This record gives sequence, structure tokens and C-alpha cells, in this order.
Amino acid sequence: MIAKTSPMGWNSWDCYGPSVNEETVRGNADFMAKHLKQYGWEYIVVDIQWSQPTAGSHEYEPFADLCMDEYGRLIPAENRFPSSAGGKGFAPLADYVHSLGLKFGIHIMRGIPRQAVHKNTPIKGSDKTARQIASASRICQWNPDMYGVEAHKEGSKAYYDSIFELYASWGVDFIKCDDICREFPHAEQELIMLSESCRDCGRDIVLSLSPGPALLEKAELYKQISHMWRITDDFWDKWELLYAMFERAEKWCTHTGAGNWPDADMLPVGAILQNYDKNNRTKFTEDEQFTMLTLWSIFRSPLMIGGELTAMDDFTMKLLTNEAILGMHKNARHAHQVWRREIGGIEHVLWVAASSKGGFYLAVFNAGEEDSKIIIPLEDVEIDGKISGSELWSGETVTAEDKLTVKLNKHGAKAYYFNVI
Repeated sequence: MIAKTSPMGWNSWDCYGPSVNEETVRGNADFMAKHLKQYGWEYIVVDIQWSQPTAGSHEYEPFADLCMDEYGRLIPAENRFPSSAGGKGFAPLADYVHSLGLKFGIHIMRGIPRQAVHKNTPIKGSDKTARQIASASRICQWNPDMYGVEAHKEGSKAYYDSIFELYASWGVDFIKCDDICREFPHAEQELIMLSESCRDCGRDIVLSLSPGPALLEKAELYKQISHMWRITDDFWDKWELLYAMFERAEKWCTHTGAGNWPDADMLPVGAILQNYDKNNRTKFTEDEQFTMLTLWSIFRSPLMIGGELTAMDDFTMKLLTNEAILGMHKNARHAHQVWRREIGGIEHVLWVAASSKGGFYLAVFNAGEEDSKIIIPLEDVEIDGKISGSELWSGETVTAEDKLTVKLNKHGAKAYYFNVI
């Protein structure tokens, strides 16, 4: 099974937007292999516009010239990814990442490059051309690089087959496909066709769909055709976005399981480097970061680090290598929200999950604006008796009978693993 466990890795978007280069990717891969791999982190993902030679900031450059081959397939810009020279594509970089015991991923956009359509390039494996399959009315609202593809036209499937054949030959393990997750109904058949090409390419590739919010009524379709799908638009280091994730996670929690992962998006932690200043750290407080990792982990969202790994500080390292929390991410089952209510005038949220190792997880969150102390009756999680275990962030041993008393900082969280005794 592909993506039997929820994927964990690093993605270049939060730091570098469209302008990441090979040196940076290799540096982050080296760091992950040395410091994070042992904890389960394994994917290195190159995000958007790796084919654009002139990308130099976090902003898109509309109608920039992109690098592509004779079949209208985008290829890496050699000035940014020197090892791709001579038609090698991402194969040398993927080989390097694989040599570290990691997996390699790339970002793609739905559709066919507008340049391919303007040049009317041939489609590999077909007697059709780019203009014959393109839909000029289905352009992404926030990036004009691509036209949509008409799924019903002859040659469209051959185009998608050809790009996935190329990615498989490079050794790609993960593809984040953008401008497709929420694009219904006009892109639904294109999405299904793209998924079939991914599945038939001869290589196991995790297919991730962006951007969100995904449509809850399409949950079963997402599960049939992909491995993870975004339940939110781009997630940044703002409390209001983290607060909103409680509602999204509660709605999507029943759709989480092996091979199917609702995705709460990347973790904007550490040095997220917008505007290319390594002193630009996440705006989340430490307590908000505990809340984020606790919710993502009990919900079992994919975990994709957004910060520059080589600029990681001690707090961020400890945050991302807490084995007990990552154990919850791996072993939680049937996670769901128990209640969300005001206690003492402060909003609190309670989640519970079974553990595949026996016992259960409990996570409690303070979504209010003041520190709090609350008492949770164990009958709320259908426990009658005494429990013993530990708080996962601190490692503190905890026992309780009939009720659990919890102190929480503003915007903070605690997570527990318990057995009934």
C-alpha cells in the first residue's frame, strides 16, 4: 500500500516560494538525513515553478518563460538545478536524496503549459498536439502558467501518461498537484485522468492534492484517486488560521486512515524565511506550536515542515523530534473531537483516539485568551475507573481516577497516553 502511514517530510514553499534551488534542496536533505530521518521524516519536496529560470522571490512572475522539452513537458531550470543539465531532469537530485535514505517529491500544476499550447508541441505517444487538448478557459486564478486539459479529447490521457512516465524515470516518489483539489465540477474528470496516469506509471508515487479547502462531499472520490488532500487553503503562522483548523479537523477526522490522509497543510515552524531573512522566525508562540503539532498528530494529518531545516533552533528541533507525539501521529486510530465548550468563560476542545498499541490518547486544548485550569470527567471519554500514563510533551507521569485535572496556557495544549488500570 502507498502511504500506509501519514507522510512526513519537508517542502520548500514556506521558505522559498517559487525560487528554491538545488543547493538549498540538497542542504535540507542532508540535514534531514542526519537529524530527522530516525524520527520518521523522509520526504524532500521541491515546490512550485522549478522550471522557471528567473524566479527570485516569493512572488510569481506572470507569463515567465518556463523550461520544457519537445513534448511540452516542463523540466527543471538548469541555472537553478545544475545537475539537470543534458536532459537528465530531476534524476540526479532524486538519486542524491535516495542515497541519503530519503524520498524525493515535486510540485506540479494541473493542465498543460500555455507555452506548449502556443507552440503547439506534439504529445508523446499520440498524433495529437497541445492545442487540440487544451482548454484556454480553465486557467488557474492565481498562476497563469497552465491551461486546463479537456479530459474527453483524444490525446489528453496520453499527455498525462507522458508526464508521469517522465517523473517515474526521474525517480520521483511524491507529487503535489496544485489547482485541482477544490476545482469542481470543471476539473473533476481531469483529476480522475491524472490519477490514473499516476497509478499506471510503473512507480509508487504518493499523490497529494492542493489547494484546499477540499470539498467534504467529495471525500470518497479523494480517497479513491489520491493519498492526501488539502482541507485548507495555504496555512500560515496566524492564530486565526490555527483556530479554524479545529473545525476542519473535526469534519474530516472520519476519513483518515491507511492510504487516505486529509491534509492540514505545512508546519510553519522555525525559520520560515519569507523575504529571505533567516531571522524571520515563525510568529506562532511556543504554546501555539504545541497546539498545532498536537492537533495535527492526533488527527494524523501529513506533517510537512515549512521552515529552513539548516536554520532550526533548539525549540523547533525538540518540537519535531518528540517521539511520544510522533508515536501518537503513527498509532492513533479513530481520533475524534469529544466536545468543544466554554469552561470558566474560556473555550476548550477535547479530542480522544484509540492507540494501535493498546490504551488511548487524549488531547486537550485551550482555544481561549487566558490561561486555564479545567477538570475533565473521565466519563466524557467513556472511562469508568482509574487511568495511568504520561503527558506526551513533558513526559510527566499522570494517574487519575474519575476525573483529570489539566492546567493549560493560553492557546496551549496537552496530550496524554493512558491505560485503564
